[in-house]
Amino acid sequence: MSVSIFDSFLTTPDMIAVFDDQAIVQGMFRFEEALARSQAAEGLIPEAAARAIASVCNAQLYDIPALIVAGRRAGSLAIPLVKELTRTVALYDKDSATHVHWGSTSQDVIDTAMVLATREAMRLLDTGLESLAAQLLELASRHLDTPVLARTLMQPAQVTSFGFKLAGWAAPLVRARARLREAGARALQLQLGGAVGTLAVMGGQGQAVAQRMAGQLGLRAPDAAWHTQRDEWVRLGMEVAVLTGSLGKLATDLSLMAQGEIGELAEPSGGGRGGSSAMPHKRNPVSAMIALAAATRAPQHGATLLAAMGQQHERGLGNWQAELAAWPQLFLSAHGALHALNEAFGGLHIDSARMLRNIDALHGLVFAEAASIHLAAAIGRPAAHELLETLTREAAQSERDLAGLLQEAVSADKQLAARIDLDELAALFAPVQAAAPARRLAQEQLPALRRALAS
Repeated sequence: MSVSIFDSFLTTPDMIAVFDDQAIVQGMFRFEEALARSQAAEGLIPEAAARAIASVCNAQLYDIPALIVAGRRAGSLAIPLVKELTRTVALYDKDSATHVHWGSTSQDVIDTAMVLATREAMRLLDTGLESLAAQLLELASRHLDTPVLARTLMQPAQVTSFGFKLAGWAAPLVRARARLREAGARALQLQLGGAVGTLAVMGGQGQAVAQRMAGQLGLRAPDAAWHTQRDEWVRLGMEVAVLTGSLGKLATDLSLMAQGEIGELAEPSGGGRGGSSAMPHKRNPVSAMIALAAATRAPQHGATLLAAMGQQHERGLGNWQAELAAWPQLFLSAHGALHALNEAFGGLHIDSARMLRNIDALHGLVFAEAASIHLAAAIGRPAAHELLETLTREAAQSERDLAGLLQEAVSADKQLAARIDLDELAALFAPVQAAAPARRLAQEQLPALRRALAS
């Protein structure tokens, strides 16, 4: 598989290699070798023919670009590949050449090759997910007591724990890893059905051949051919798309918290990373950028898989081919995002002092709800609400701190002063105390997330 310079910018060499032309063609040859050996073991073809076929099932022996060109004309890459394999076997043994690809069909070869490549792609995603989730959980445990502004509708809301926020970033990734494994266990299966999915040419031995092939290739043996039953396969693709969306959410928050005006987080810098020659004050969040690009692209590729499910009768016309082209793109995007965010969180700069300053800059207004509830216990909800509404308006207009205004109001009113403990009132405006409920929730979440990740 060749990718454009812009695709390579947004993914990793490792994932490109999984789906490159040679890898897919070698996967097709692995299918042909397993088919021949399994059929020989069941007595369907001579053992000598299986050995002859297996001896030349090596992609390096073939002109892959020429196969691709011929495949465009033939309508399937498998057609010229089988033709060249047959020709090559015939150079050594004409009788063995007659047994190449016996009883199989083009889609069997290509689907199985894509399954083999996808299995490697899944291993890369699994490793990246484990690393990123582990980093987030470690940071979460270290920042349970770090207060930070929670933001709703892009505006400051109340104070939360940064550890709780990190746990919230990690949780979808832990779930995604488990669901990818579950979906992969169902979808990563051999494809073998022959011309119309019935294995008719192999007679009663078709299922035995399939079992042997699956064992040789380390795949699940299917109950039947899934040429146009794409449900389990597409579900796996959808899990990759959902993962990419979760990475996009993480990248969105990271990029917003890294904005210069916010300055609570920053990606690693140095070595030319994220810099600007014209604007040296900038520290561009390039990892977040890559993950956001992936999240932007994934829905279209996922939609293509869904749109391609309505395949006609026993072999799809155009829709299966569209699925094949879209499939690798999901994995390229997801792994690019994972790799980029692993780099970012591996050297993330967390400015807890700036987090406090951003809280303080709101003059205590983010603590108004807690203060109102505390007052309501002493003077009733309507009176507490009215007092806080007046004082918050004054704090916003005068840029005075709400805590000071409230203490003045309580001290000036004998009835309030008799009912309200000023020390307790002041504690409500302490950021660490305000973050305590989030801290408790995170503490409850983290052990379960660690166990799920370890399993």
